[in-house]
Parts: sequence; C-alpha cells; structure tokens
Amino acid sequence: MKKFTTILLIAALALLPSTALGDKKNKKYQKREVQLEQPQVVEATPEPIVITNPASQLYGEWDMETMRKKPIATRERAYLYLDFQNHKVYGNNGCNSLNGRFQLQGNNISFSDMITTDQSCHNVTSDKSIMKTLGEVRAYNVTSLYGVEYLNLLNNKGAVLMTLKRQNLDLLGGAWLVKEIDNETVIDRNMRLVIDPVMQTLHGQTGCNVINGIITIDTYKDFAIQFEDLRSTENHCDDMSAETALLLALERAEYCKRINENEVALLDGQGHIVLRLTRITLTRG
Repeated sequence: MKKFTTILLIAALALLPSTALGDKKNKKYQKREVQLEQPQVVEATPEPIVITNPASQLYGEWDMETMRKKPIATRERAYLYLDFQNHKVYGNNGCNSLNGRFQLQGNNISFSDMITTDQSCHNVTSDKSIMKTLGEVRAYNVTSLYGVEYLNLLNNKGAVLMTLKRQNLDLLGGAWLVKEIDNETVIDRNMRLVIDPVMQTLHGQTGCNVINGIITIDTYKDFAIQFEDLRSTENHCDDMSAETALLLALERAEYCKRINENEVALLDGQGHIVLRLTRITLTRG
C-alpha cells in the first residue's frame, strides 16, 4: 500500500506545471531591492559679515586656506598680516617671507610693491602661483562659518581667487592672571602670563621664576595652539609645586576657547580644561 501511494505521489508531481515549482524557488531565493530612505544632510551656509570698520575687522593675521578652489598645501604656514596703521601687508607664501602694500576702498582691495625672500621650495602649491594670484585681487568679502571668519579675495569679475581663515587666536592676546590649573584654584596672584599670538611668544611669571616660550599654530585646526620650548629662570623656592603644575599644563594645552569677555580656557587634546585665565591690565611701575 505504501509503495502504491508513493507511486501516485510521484506521478502527481510529474503532472504539475514546471512553473509552479519554479515560482516557489524564485520566491525563496529571489533578491529584492530595498530602497532605504537617505537622511538629508543640510550643509551650513557661510554668513556674510558686514564690514563697518575695516581697520579693526580686517586687521591681523589670515591663514591662506584655498586658492582657485583648491586647498593650499605648503611646507611653511602661508598667511597674510594686514597692518592698517601703515597700510602694509606682511606674511609668508608658504616658502618665502613677503611684504608689500595694500590699498582698500569700500569692498575693493589690491596689493602692490610685493617683494619676497629668495628661498627655493618644492611645495604642492607653489609660492609663485600664490604671488601671481595676489596680484589679481581686486575686491573682497568676509563670511563666518561655525564662528570662524573667512576673508575671500576676489578678481575684477567677482570670482573668488583665494580664501583665508582668520587667525583665531587673537582672543588669547594680552596679559592674563592664572586663575585655575586642572580645576584647582591658584592662590598666588603673581602667577601671570603674557601671550602674543602675532609674535608667537609666551612670557610669564610663576611666582618664583620668569618663564618664556614659543607658540606654534596648527592652521588645519580651529583654535589650536601649543606652547613649546618652555624655559624658566632657576630660582629655588620653598614650594615649586604650583610652578611645576603650570609648566605641565602649558605643555599639555592644544586648544583654546573663550569663556566670556574676560576669561579664556586652555584645553588638552581630549577637551579637558587645563588652565583657566582671567584678563588683566599690566601697569608699568
């Protein structure tokens, strides 16, 4: 009986249309395209800045970021320093120091009498192309993105030739009282620092010794700063722990941020505050 039933089953399967089995197979193994909804990425748009006082709004250092829509890649830091007091421009084209004059009227700006040193370099972005581009500049505008200001240099047709980023360490310039080291309040009111982002120097008083150092800037990071080559006089005091803590904090500092109008913080690479500084006015005795 079992044998007869088996024969009937085989015969029935043989009579089924081949598409019936094929459909089951296709349903089981057929690849189905799934359309995933892509998240919309909203790109921030730079905000224009109205220039009402060029001498204060444009004064200082600007790092060269892009030229003719391509990133500027040079061995040395490429930047311009606009000196409105003398209407002169200083800086570096990534290879050689440069200086000259600039003329500014309204939204028009141009550079003239530009001279450079004569060092030979092999940068991705050539110093000669940078100087040629600066010679074509006829106008400018300033924009802001994520709190960082950008100076756009334009040709006579309004096309952007070069974009420069504000040397955003101006907020650190001046004299400071060391208020906290690693969240510990500093009692000694003689622990002070004088930071000069333009000259890239650091001077200070630890309460026991005078310290000096240099500042290095990473132009590819916003608000990035490092203190190097720190040296102090060799006076020996009863308690050197605060001085040691200050020097170690300065060595760990990698970024800065404004806390309020009169206070700034220096942060390590993980974003932890290592120094808290309060602005002071030095008086000459």
